[in-house]
Amino acid sequence: MNAMNPILDAAERLKALGSCGFREARDPVNQPMINNWTEVMGGPAWDDGVAPPAMIQVWTMRGLHPSASLPEDPLWAMSAVLDEAGYTSVVATNSEQTYHRYVKLGERLTVRSRLSDVVGPKRTALGEGWFVTTESVWYSGDEPVATMMFRILKYRPAPRQVLRPVVTDDNAFFWEGTGSGELRIQKCLQCGRLRHPPGPMCPACGSGSLSYAVAKGEGTVFSYVVHHHPAVPGRELPFIVVLVELTEGVRMVGSFDGGQASIGQPVRVRFQRIDETLTMPVWEAA
Repeated sequence: MNAMNPILDAAERLKALGSCGFREARDPVNQPMINNWTEVMGGPAWDDGVAPPAMIQVWTMRGLHPSASLPEDPLWAMSAVLDEAGYTSVVATNSEQTYHRYVKLGERLTVRSRLSDVVGPKRTALGEGWFVTTESVWYSGDEPVATMMFRILKYRPAPRQVLRPVVTDDNAFFWEGTGSGELRIQKCLQCGRLRHPPGPMCPACGSGSLSYAVAKGEGTVFSYVVHHHPAVPGRELPFIVVLVELTEGVRMVGSFDGGQASIGQPVRVRFQRIDETLTMPVWEAA
């Protein structure tokens, strides 16, 4: 036990408990859910009598209103301890899954998890935080069919910090465009497909020959949320995040500035300069 540090004390206690009880999937592995998942992921139809391996978490999700009778998840329990200590923000950092076999239609899976490690406090670009690692195992009956190592960072946002986007080789052109007052959309030079967010190859034809088109910066609100919690570095709560359907046909997520948003509302982009290296696209009523 570590009475000098209640976070490490709680971590040692939860680790000593080992794996939590089995949590049973609400539904058996089924084709309708597979259809929905592959449609959202943009993949081809999947009707081989087995589920895509990467769906393994889907079958045992707790739902929006989990029952109090479900086994306590060690990740939830450790997160509650860190929330209480002021580490209220979270970002996933690692996920490694291993599949032992395909799961079949009609199988009802169970999962159990254990707390593997808690490391901290660590200074990160986001703020001081703790890395929490869990290991989950999925079963069909007594047979393990998949495992997952999952790591999150629970952190206390640094004061006056701006949450900056991660710039990669795939999206650098987009952020260079915002700095120049342009809203750029990735375009495939092979088939002409427009895509956002950008990626390393065209999802339609598989070509890696990519460029960009400059959008008009106009569209309509397809969906929106009002963010009340948790705190976001550099932002005052609450604030509105919109999913905008551009006139070019692609959708883009961004902040909304200018009163209450509504579905179907015409909007246009403006560019908000944060500092000498970052300019953010912000949406406002047209």
